[in-house]
Amino acid sequence: MAGGAPPVEVLTAVADELAHLIGAEATFISRVDHAPDEPDERGEPEGNATVVGTYGPVRNEVPVGFQMRLHPGMAATIAVRTGRPARINGENLANGPSGAIVGRLGLRAAVATPIVVGGRRWVTVAATSQEDFPAGIESRMAIFMELAATAIANAQAAQELLELAETQAALRRLAMLIARGVSPEAVFTAVTREALRHFGSGTARMIRYEADGTATLLANEGTTGPHVRVGERWQGYPATGLTATVWRTGRAARVNDYRDIPGGEPYLREGLRSAVAMPIHVNGRLWGVIAVGSGHGPLPPDTEQRMTAFTDLVATAVANAQNRDALEASRDELARLFAEQAALRRVATLVAQGINAVEIFSAVAEEIRRLLGADVAGIGRFEADGSSVVVMGGNGEVPDSLPVGTRVELRHYLPPAMVWRTGRSAQADEDAWSSVSDPAAEGLRRLGIRSMAASPIIVEGGLWGVVLAMTKRGPFADGAADRMADFTELVATAVGNAESRAQLAASRTRIVAAADETRRRIERDLHDGTQQRLVSLGLELRLAQSTVPVEFRELETEIGQVADELNGVVEDLREIARGIHPAILSEGGLGPALRTLGRRAAIAVELDVASIARLPEPIEVAAYYVVSEALTNATKHAHASLVRISLENRDNCLHLAIRDDGVGGADPAAGSGLIGLRDRAEALGGSIGVSSPPGEGTLVTVQLPLRLN
Repeated sequence: MAGGAPPVEVLTAVADELAHLIGAEATFISRVDHAPDEPDERGEPEGNATVVGTYGPVRNEVPVGFQMRLHPGMAATIAVRTGRPARINGENLANGPSGAIVGRLGLRAAVATPIVVGGRRWVTVAATSQEDFPAGIESRMAIFMELAATAIANAQAAQELLELAETQAALRRLAMLIARGVSPEAVFTAVTREALRHFGSGTARMIRYEADGTATLLANEGTTGPHVRVGERWQGYPATGLTATVWRTGRAARVNDYRDIPGGEPYLREGLRSAVAMPIHVNGRLWGVIAVGSGHGPLPPDTEQRMTAFTDLVATAVANAQNRDALEASRDELARLFAEQAALRRVATLVAQGINAVEIFSAVAEEIRRLLGADVAGIGRFEADGSSVVVMGGNGEVPDSLPVGTRVELRHYLPPAMVWRTGRSAQADEDAWSSVSDPAAEGLRRLGIRSMAASPIIVEGGLWGVVLAMTKRGPFADGAADRMADFTELVATAVGNAESRAQLAASRTRIVAAADETRRRIERDLHDGTQQRLVSLGLELRLAQSTVPVEFRELETEIGQVADELNGVVEDLREIARGIHPAILSEGGLGPALRTLGRRAAIAVELDVASIARLPEPIEVAAYYVVSEALTNATKHAHASLVRISLENRDNCLHLAIRDDGVGGADPAAGSGLIGLRDRAEALGGSIGVSSPPGEGTLVTVQLPLRLN
């Protein structure tokens, strides 16, 4: 002991010295784990003990670590139960529970001496091949064992410290695995291996309880019988098994001998005799169980207590894994939300910019295709009778063969038809069309489409159309169709805006057309009515003037003055009529009309008008009035001396540019007269721009489409 020998070596030395002292051929020292005066699970006063030191040939039959059942009639059982030395010899020894071992070793007599060390009972058994031990051998053994009690106590303390150190080392190793964030599976395997090393001598297993009432084997170390495989699920727990007991009670459970348990044959075939199972609680809920088994007698009574730290570590590992999974899931959900919000923001920006609705449809389809991981996404408008859907835009593989405007018949088994019937989102997988014989189903099978999701587009309270996504990768996740709802609202906004803009443009066009028609009517009425009457009246005055007698010279002069004034009124009226709607524009077209404007202008005009054929009347009228207004502004406000006008037909648009060398600083919104012209240009689908830096003149640019809707 002073040399620091291991406990097993000290206890073996005690057995050796005792054998030599009393002349025994075999001795062994056992630690009593379950005293025979404490009834076992069957109510019988039997117990078990663990061999801690041996001497002689018995060491091969009952080696250190051997766990023995303390049956009635054994010398050790009697000594532990009575607290006094016990002797057995002759047939009583050979016929006892250890008769087979006694027979093989040729032993004829045995003496057992109990001793209490540190409050725990121990027992020493000495055996000989003689007929019996000499008288008084019991007292000699008792005296020696009392003297050896200190050595035993120290060895026991050293053994407990060693076991504690080894257990703590194992716990540190496991804690480091958990701290490094290794996978739960690796932790389960490591914990099970350490549990077998420190608590069991046959097997160690970790099992997880499933929500459906089954159990899954997560790790297995040691013996593995045909009835258990890692990863295997048990549909039901044996009623008397430890797994079922822990499940029912939520507490530790023990089997001291499977021979006494109904249904224990599979465990016995594995070589197991006893087992202990410890519950694993995670966040207050029973999560699983870890069990260790022994091929010898019952496991030590403190096994459950010593295993508690291991189950706590497993619970920590599981909780950490669940937290990591929850965190990862939260991060994934947050990333998905960010991506979805970014996509919605991009589409909303397009809608706010008022770009072409078809471009918005295409953009929405692409965003949905990326968000859902779809292969195809598109937008369709329902026909009034619900018989078909018109393709309005899309992205992916199919849109190339289904251009905008294509009508696709609705099929009752596909989500778009479900949306039409219910007004709600719908999803369907390939089973819906796998056995259908029609062109649509055959096309889906040919393309390899495995899942489809659709969401309704509601415009002003009515079902307008549908957003559709398709994938080849397998079924969409639940709720995929609902995820498209925010996008369908944006599509609905875009549709509503587009229809409003179309209605506004049509209204503005009708107003401009009506105004132009009114101008033409007024111009005709003035030319054909009032102007002609005034001309006739002037001719009549001239005729009357020629018939005035010579003696009425003053009257003749007055009539002449009235006729001259009347001619001036006619000229003024002609100018008014020309401003309302120039006749030359209707008769000769834009080029001659602009040249006439240039000749009549009060400042110099350089006109660059390419050879332009007749254009639609609204285009010619708009261009004419822009030039007319620009010339007026250059003369009255810009104090310009020169105006350059260029006109060309390019890219199916009329491009008009008017630049003056005036003072600049013009503000189109400050009543320059161009506001009405801008409305006219935009009503025709065109645009007008004004650039007028102070001191650098003014540039007016106009673009008007040559093809009107």
